[in-house]
Amino acid sequence: MTSQNMKLLYAGIAIALLISVLAPFLASPDPDGLESAAESVIDEERFAELEEAEPAIESPMPDYSIEGQGKLGEIVAISAGTIAILLISFGLGKVLKANKAN
Repeated sequence: MTSQNMKLLYAGIAIALLISVLAPFLASPDPDGLESAAESVIDEERFAELEEAEPAIESPMPDYSIEGQGKLGEIVAISAGTIAILLISFGLGKVLKANKAN
C-alpha cells in the first residue's frame, strides 16, 4: 500500500471515530425513518405491542448505549461498534486478498 493510500486510510478511520464520538450529541431524538414509516402504516396499539415485544436476539448494547452510563455509554457503544466493523472489514479484506493470490 502506498504512503498516500495509508494516509487516506488513517484519515478515514479518524473521521469514523470522530463521528462515533459526536453522534450522541448530534443525533435527533425523533424516530428514524423506519419507525416513522411504520407508525404511519401500523395502527398505534399494534405498534406499541411490537415495540414492547421481546427481541428474537438480545443486543449487547441496545439503542447504541450502555445502560446507566448516559452519554458516555453511548459514545463507548458507538465507538466499540465502529471499531468492530473496521476490524471485521480489515479481516475480510485480508482473507479475500489471500484467496485472490491463490
